[in-house]
Amino acid sequence: MDFIDESKIFIKSGDGGNGCCSFRREKYVPKGGPDGGDGGNGGNVIIKASKHFHTLLDQRYHPHYKAPRGQHGKGKNLTGKSGQDLIIHVPIGTVVKDQETNTVLADLTRHDQFCIIANGGSGGRGNARFATSTMQAPRYCEPGKPGQEKTLLLELKLLADVALVGYPNAGKSTFISRVSKAKPKIADYPFTTLTPNLGVVRWRETDFVIADIPGIIDGAHSGMGLGLRFLRHIERTRIIVYILDLSPDVLKGPLEQFEALKQELGLYAESILERKQLVVFNKIDISDDIDGTQEAVANLQNKGYACFMASALTGKGLQNILDALARELNGE
Repeated sequence: MDFIDESKIFIKSGDGGNGCCSFRREKYVPKGGPDGGDGGNGGNVIIKASKHFHTLLDQRYHPHYKAPRGQHGKGKNLTGKSGQDLIIHVPIGTVVKDQETNTVLADLTRHDQFCIIANGGSGGRGNARFATSTMQAPRYCEPGKPGQEKTLLLELKLLADVALVGYPNAGKSTFISRVSKAKPKIADYPFTTLTPNLGVVRWRETDFVIADIPGIIDGAHSGMGLGLRFLRHIERTRIIVYILDLSPDVLKGPLEQFEALKQELGLYAESILERKQLVVFNKIDISDDIDGTQEAVANLQNKGYACFMASALTGKGLQNILDALARELNGE
């Protein structure tokens, strides 16, 4: 299934039903008087978060939504039936924006959380409503009010406790495949991962969700590569884990990778850098500069960063990383 994290939809709530202009006519009941009923209210448009949906695929291929209108009023003081509410199910973590004003209408972060995005039009009053002592036979009624029309932008931001950040081919997919049951595509060429991957980690009585964010490159905050599209998925995470590539054929050293990645995150949203950050020096099994790596580790540790040496391919060092993540998430 395609991973769709953006969609534009057009919605319209139901129109209200018209009121009825009617008079009671029964045998042996002279001057029965007005008995026109009210029109029913139009249906609301509701957007509701559900854990059973993981992408905005449905909204991408079904962009138009219209709630049913209310039925018209009838004689004998019969009120028209209200239109049924239209519920649009979206994944947890969906942000709903008004396209015209770009204001956030809803931020749905919990299962079954919902928001009424467009109220249905109210039904018109029948002529029975206008009867008074001086106007006993009103011959007019109200039309129903029209429903609301809006163009909405839906934006999905994944809900994950931990986000893996690194250059393409740094080993993020291998890492998440070793610590969870996620099965991302893994290959020896850049940009193997084209969509974020989520995995649930169960470690020492602690469960948490980890996200593999597709490779970020220099200039990602301004639209280069895939970064701008997927950087939004880092906004909700509690811990950022930098995966630094120690392969001999990598042009940038680990410190240069770290500073560049940190700069890209800060340029996208400075608030991201206020979160807990861990640094993983990956691929120690093929590194040919152990002394230089240890020097880089000492440099970052002096700046207050928790650093770990690991090999996602062999599994070496992953236990220490998971222990640190569990302690941080548990507030220890």
